[in-house]
Amino acid sequence: MTIKNILIDLDGTLTDPKAGIHRSIRYALEKLGHPLADEVDLDWTIGPPLKASLAKLLNTQDDDLAEQALLAYRECFSVTGLFENEVYPTVAETLQQLQAQGYALFLATAKPTIFAKQILVHFQLDSYFTEMYGSELTGERTNKADLIAYILEQENLNAAECIMVGDRQYDIIGARTNGIDTIAVNYGYGTAEELAQAQPITQISQFSELIGCMAELNAERKVS
Repeated sequence: MTIKNILIDLDGTLTDPKAGIHRSIRYALEKLGHPLADEVDLDWTIGPPLKASLAKLLNTQDDDLAEQALLAYRECFSVTGLFENEVYPTVAETLQQLQAQGYALFLATAKPTIFAKQILVHFQLDSYFTEMYGSELTGERTNKADLIAYILEQENLNAAECIMVGDRQYDIIGARTNGIDTIAVNYGYGTAEELAQAQPITQISQFSELIGCMAELNAERKVS
């Protein structure tokens, strides 16, 4: 069965959100009286559900405190942080070409849908997507497996006709849970070790390589 649908992650795959996410996290923790030292590494927070990452930074199991941190984060992120972001090279032209080749593209991000859509509109990438899916502000569908299951249901997609493109183990594991293979981008925030352990079917080092990758995968499927 040929691949017709491509599910694509946002952070670390289409755009580099580092500046906005880092600044918003530092704002939130400072507001709660837990300022972070400048040298604290925050790259690992890009990809997984944010509330759990904030709880880890606060070294707390107090759900209320983690929720306060999340709300403070959004105060900063929703105004300026989401636009402190850079589109990776070749993304726009690659999406355009994939769309022209007849693929249906679906955004699949753990980021709240309301922010994800604003980002894609801001960078004029929204028109390439059949639909854009993210999580709810309540925290629903921040788990990638839940999100992908929801997309399959909402769009009535056959998992065998889908592929996921992402940069973290959460993308790979979440897709595999739903019977979908993953192409990992290795320029994002997943470490080489993380990606090797998660075992995507292949890795690409720039987004434009996705075009050739899709052609190869579909050629292999036709032969088999």
